[in-house]
Amino acid sequence: MAGEATVFPSSLGSHHMCWRPTRESSSPHTQCQATPRSLQPRRNGSLRGLAVLLLQPRRGFRRARPRPEEPPAAAAEARPVPPPPRRSLCPPSPTTATGRPSPRRLVKPLLFAVGFTGSAFGSAAIWQYESLKSRVQTYFEEARADWMDKMRPQKRGDFRKQVNSWWNSLTEGQRTVTGIIAANVFVFCLWRLPGMRRIMFTYFTSNPSSRALCSPMLLSTFSHFSLFHMAANMYVLWSFSSSIVSLLGCEQFIAVYLSAGVISTFVSYVAKMATGRFEPSLGASGAIMTVLAAVCTKMPEAKLAIILLPMFTFTAGSALKAIIAFDTAGLALGWRLFDHAAHLGGALFGMWYVTYGHELIWKNREPLVKAWHEMRTKNTGKGGGGKSN
Repeated sequence: MAGEATVFPSSLGSHHMCWRPTRESSSPHTQCQATPRSLQPRRNGSLRGLAVLLLQPRRGFRRARPRPEEPPAAAAEARPVPPPPRRSLCPPSPTTATGRPSPRRLVKPLLFAVGFTGSAFGSAAIWQYESLKSRVQTYFEEARADWMDKMRPQKRGDFRKQVNSWWNSLTEGQRTVTGIIAANVFVFCLWRLPGMRRIMFTYFTSNPSSRALCSPMLLSTFSHFSLFHMAANMYVLWSFSSSIVSLLGCEQFIAVYLSAGVISTFVSYVAKMATGRFEPSLGASGAIMTVLAAVCTKMPEAKLAIILLPMFTFTAGSALKAIIAFDTAGLALGWRLFDHAAHLGGALFGMWYVTYGHELIWKNREPLVKAWHEMRTKNTGKGGGGKSN
């Protein structure tokens, strides 16, 4: 390789030797190489050499190559889609939706809602039969136990006695909803456990795009993530418990309450499929709206008041109309604080049941109760015959 070598002094006292190629050289770039101090010749004109040195490229300070820019389409696909704004009453989702589910996913929840509702009312009819039979058999035993309690000396400060006294002071409706309230409190405590968060979100929140479809329709009725949400729902349930249980009875009320939770969740599924807003829902509001609507439909002239404003009273019929108007507006305008579709589904189911459903379902339970009675009689006869011999 042909070329000329020129040595220039640097500003730090060392010298650099630059190789300048001639016409025969094939390298288009100038290569600079530091030489040892023993081989560095001393020349004048250090300023001129310094200027030339600064203009020469140096190894070790190469500029980084610019990264190729992604096309707009690829960048849009790689960028994660931000989740929709969540409601404050619902926990943050640990997973993101993968796409719009097919409307065929509503077939299985529909069959579950119909089957569960029929099973709930059938079980309630059998439960009522067994309860009445048990009351008749234990009537004299309870009378004898009360007489023995009066003859025994009374104990003071007995905690069990105080609990029994408080329990007996409650109405039948309040005793009925005590178990429902305890179940809601238990599920609320499970939400506070970090290890249970994924399980709770899968089975205790309802969403048509979720992996589990049917079991959350019932379990989400007992699920609350917010303390205020649970306290408000349980207060309304406690306030209307005496009226709804005296209207329907304990067994029929349980069947209506559980069925209302499943049906209102199915209505929420349908609304989410129609609007494309697949957000998780939870809470007993749909079932409680059924209770409230049933009482307000049967007793529209009853006086109601708000808990924080007891001085303002209004009729139950006016309250029901205002609630339905509010939820209708929320569903039409896309408000996301509450599940307005579930509220409307629960309210409509409660109005329908006390108007038509009670006659169509509960008063036609006689064939089922008769078949159950015959089966119990046969089993009792076989067992009794074996014992008598």
